[in-house]
Amino acid sequence: MRVLSGIQPTGNLHLGNYLGAIRNWVKMQDEMDSASQCFFFLADMHSITVHEGREQRLRNVREMAAALVACGIDPERSVLFNQARVPAHAELCWLLNGTARIGWLNRMTQFKDKAGKDREAASVGLYDYPVLMAADILVYRATHVPVGEDQKQHLELSRDIAQKFNNDFSESIRSHGFNDGLFFPQPEPLITGPATRVMSLRDGTKKMSKSDASDNSRINLTDDADTIAQKIRKAKTDPEPLPSEEKGLETRPEADNLVGIYAALSGRTKADLLGEFGGAQFSAFKNSLVELCVTKLSPIATEMKRLMADPGTIDQVLVDGAARARVIAAETMRATRDIVGFVSKR
Repeated sequence: MRVLSGIQPTGNLHLGNYLGAIRNWVKMQDEMDSASQCFFFLADMHSITVHEGREQRLRNVREMAAALVACGIDPERSVLFNQARVPAHAELCWLLNGTARIGWLNRMTQFKDKAGKDREAASVGLYDYPVLMAADILVYRATHVPVGEDQKQHLELSRDIAQKFNNDFSESIRSHGFNDGLFFPQPEPLITGPATRVMSLRDGTKKMSKSDASDNSRINLTDDADTIAQKIRKAKTDPEPLPSEEKGLETRPEADNLVGIYAALSGRTKADLLGEFGGAQFSAFKNSLVELCVTKLSPIATEMKRLMADPGTIDQVLVDGAARARVIAAETMRATRDIVGFVSKR
């Protein structure tokens, strides 16, 4: 079993990133047996679809790496690296551009959403983003990929590309010892349990986002205890007391969001929490939530601050991880070049 997942280093990591992805990565790493391996990468090659200055990009990569380590990713047990240090990602993407089809890319809803109405002004990188994502997965011949709802379509495309490549070069693939004709495995989605969808503290109908103009809409992983407490106490609620049953949260998005955050951080169910806090005003619930958030998140902020003060150590983690990743990627690329007829070992 080889698990791979990536995250774009865009700065301002928040509680939604932690509960939606990073915490699950740590859990996967800790539950892996000795024969399995986790690859976690910072998708800085994907990040060029959004313009950033050089220094900002370097800072974002370091901050993301520091956050992952602070949250529990162990660079000794998992392969942690930034994508740009492994050129095979870009090389395989170009080769897979000969396999992917325009019609497939035209169906990608994320491109439509991000490009908006002026698609002619969108970068080629944004359009080709899903093929690079396929290359990210296939260059390590990953068997499993943790995905959220917004990435399921891209994983399906990766599977389609893998299948078509295997079909197009089936004879060559078999001559290289893959008797089943499957050089690239079909990556499977890895379900890590119910996803925690964290919403804005100012509007329970919108996802928590780094791009929100209001910093009070999110809890950043770099926030200190006082800032966390202030944001939670100011979080939007409604005048009614908390309900005693989950059904009562259905039309109350802000209440549902805060209860969901508490449940995710505590490992308790919403029903259990409402059994304790149901009928009470939000003030008591928020005080308890503040205590929980500070207990869980303050150590992460402290460790991130320590790591960011020593950028050389973070850079070395990424250098070492990339060296390990390149060994695997090089094996894939040597075989791929031979399979498509760029070189010959015979």
